Amino acid sequence: MPAVLAALTATLLVFHRVVPNSVGRLGSLLESFLPWLGGAVVVLLGLALLRRSALALMALLLPVAAWTCLFGGLLLPAAGPGAHELVVVQHNVSDENTDPRGTARALADTGPDLIALEELEPPALAVYEETLAPEYPHHAVRGTVGLWSRYPLTGTRLLDIRPRAITDDWSRGLRTVVHTPYGEIAAYVAHLPSVRVGAGGLASSWRDESAVLLGRAVATEPLGTVILLGDLNGTVEDRGLAPLTSRMTVAERGFALSFPAALPLARIDQVMARAATVAHLRTLPATGSDHLPVAARVVLDGARVKP
Repeated sequence: MPAVLAALTATLLVFHRVVPNSVGRLGSLLESFLPWLGGAVVVLLGLALLRRSALALMALLLPVAAWTCLFGGLLLPAAGPGAHELVVVQHNVSDENTDPRGTARALADTGPDLIALEELEPPALAVYEETLAPEYPHHAVRGTVGLWSRYPLTGTRLLDIRPRAITDDWSRGLRTVVHTPYGEIAAYVAHLPSVRVGAGGLASSWRDESAVLLGRAVATEPLGTVILLGDLNGTVEDRGLAPLTSRMTVAERGFALSFPAALPLARIDQVMARAATVAHLRTLPATGSDHLPVAARVVLDGARVKP
């Protein structure tokens, strides 16, 4: 039995895309926690040793190889700083955060070039603006999402990523141009709808619809270099984010599990890029939010310093 279970684990890791989403979005549910299938290897190893089964031990090489192929690279140390790179921070600060000033200071103290925030609500928004202003004189807010920058911003506009079924006032996306020393970069900040896990599986239809709209916006972006920061309420393995992951690169190093903050099980706070490389992603210490902040080094491919 351990050998069979080992083979099944390896099959789910390698062929997770064949698990259908037609019933309860089981495919997306599996992909949301795909790295945790590695834990099954530990359990199966104990069973194999208990049974003294050479066949089971050999079979365990299959899921070990599959997991290493999929996720092993995330465990490797990050390369050194690039010549042209930005440090960015992404954080859902939570509309129930009781210490917005402390949260803002903690994020600014890490020294990033860009800070993207979601769930910005008055009066906390005014606190973030006041606290971040000395080091980040340029910022843009649309609805409940915002971007703070060391560099000038222009062309800020609202992104319409609202699912059709939501009729209330709902503004969770923005696009702006960051004028960095390496050229103009289109920055997108987004907060996709939440998902829920229940008896019927994963409820993610609104999130998936919003991801399609965001993917279309990225696809038609005229600037070559794009950085997307946001609470996307999905992991990069989740096929629901395929409209984005098919067009953009994701982190090469770092697991950075960000949610829930008390016991992080998945990274749903993402930094993605086009014509740039997300070289490393890491979590920052907890704030007053139910999410952990994530910080990323984004290397600008082929960037040229402005004269």
